[in-house]
Amino acid sequence: MATSETRGFGFGTESLRGPHWVGILAALVSAVIHLLLGVRMSINMSPSAMSISFILAGLGFLGGIVLVVLDRHRRAVYAVGIPFTLLQIVLWYYLNFVAGPKSFPADIGTLGAIDKAAQVVLVAVLVVLLR
Repeated sequence: MATSETRGFGFGTESLRGPHWVGILAALVSAVIHLLLGVRMSINMSPSAMSISFILAGLGFLGGIVLVVLDRHRRAVYAVGIPFTLLQIVLWYYLNFVAGPKSFPADIGTLGAIDKAAQVVLVAVLVVLLR
């Protein structure tokens, strides 16, 4: 069987199992939400540190998906993806509910709930894949 080092940049989807696809879907949901919010914030207001951070987070999730699909350093992606995703959850909670004006859980919102559910699923999948 060819390894990712000998296969070049071809897709490595033949080695993806169920948990991989669940993780890819969860990461894609979070990526789309972050990119949507980042672009929306940039259009409605001027680009800010917050809108740029949303776009970068979305690109980070997409980058992880690409690396997994291309079968490039998957274990490293799993290991980095866990703290990256947990940091997204912690920052969201802190910025919105601890330092922000919102009340938890009343002001979570639909996108927030979908995003955080996807991120919790992603962390669980990444832990399983890393084992």
